[in-house]
Order: sequence, then structure tokens, then C-alpha cells
Amino acid sequence: MIASLTGTVAHLGANYAILDVAGVGYRVELTPEHSLELRHGAECTIVTALIVREDAMTLFGFRSFAEREIFDQLTAISGVGPKSALNVLANLSPGELARAVETEDVAAFKPVPGVGPKTARLIMLQLKGKLVPAARPDRAATPSGADVDAGEVDFSAMEQVVTALVELGTKQPSAQAVVEAAAAELGAGADVPALLRASLQELGRAGSHRAGGRR
Repeated sequence: MIASLTGTVAHLGANYAILDVAGVGYRVELTPEHSLELRHGAECTIVTALIVREDAMTLFGFRSFAEREIFDQLTAISGVGPKSALNVLANLSPGELARAVETEDVAAFKPVPGVGPKTARLIMLQLKGKLVPAARPDRAATPSGADVDAGEVDFSAMEQVVTALVELGTKQPSAQAVVEAAAAELGAGADVPALLRASLQELGRAGSHRAGGRR
């Protein structure tokens, strides 16, 4: 399998690039936003997924392995083909997709070509709880029998959730702010899953407020 390509951008289309790798040109299907980030004649690395069908072999390109992992998860769902999966990534950032799945926001998929309400619900059902990076054991767990002060905030959990949101595409200051707001709402002792759910809801509310202010 071709997992990534490093070469010179020989040609750019609206939703694809041709990458010259040691004299061989590879056509890679991209989201329009990704294509706009590339420059003709520049060297770049594109993470790829090779999809083999009876009548074609197609390379799909991504900015990172994390983005390709989401693509793989989407294409593993019955009824979601590689083009539909790429359309999802073109219209929803990893963070937006995670929020839509966790909050069951069918309307978030409305702009995605080829993904109707039925497919959107199937995506949410299949990906529920799977789009959040695993919490990292950055700190040792509280020793057995040790009590957490009733008024003490679990900063380890907060740090893990901030890290997860940043990996999903949220900017660090925004991630920090929503996690602090969620922690204040939940109170001391909230675990990582609960804090993450509350933080995603905070992000969703913040996005709604911004959209309302632009009208």
C-alpha cells in the first residue's frame, strides 16, 4: 500500500494534485481546501490511501495520518464510499465531525454532497465514541484508596481533554477555554469522557453563537 508520497507538485486541479516522485507522476485526489494549500513546483509530502476497485486504482490524499484514519473509519461504514468520505472531510474538520457525531447533529452533514440524513445517522451510529484520541497516561493514576479533595479540579483530566481537542483541530486557546468552562459546569471529580462530552457541547454552543452573530 502507498501510505505517503514526497515529491514536487507538477500540477494542481480544484480537487487533486499530480505529484512528481522520482520522475513518476501520481494523481492524488484531495479536498479543495487541501489543494489550495499546495503550490505548483513546491516539494511536499501527502499522506495517502490507495483504493483499489475492479476498474480503477485511486489515491486519496490527506494532511496527516490522523486525517487518513478518519477517512478509513468512514469508508469502513457500509454505504460510505471513498468520495463521500473525502466530501465529509472537505466540509467538516476532524473536530467538527467529532462534535457532530457526539451531539448527534444530523444538520451538520447537510452541506456534504452524497451524504443524506440516513447516511449521516449511520455515520453517527458507527463512529460514536471512536473519533476521540485515546486519553494519554501522562500522569500516574491516583493511588488506590487515595481520595480526591472534594473541591479539587482534576487537572490531569483537563490536560488530556485539551490535548484531544487540539488533535481534533481546535486551537489551543479555544480548547483551554471550553475545557475550563466544562470543568466549572461539571464540578470536581469529572472523568475524561464526561469532561470531553461537555467540552464538545461547549464548542458546539460557541460555534452557534458565532454563526448567529454573523447574520
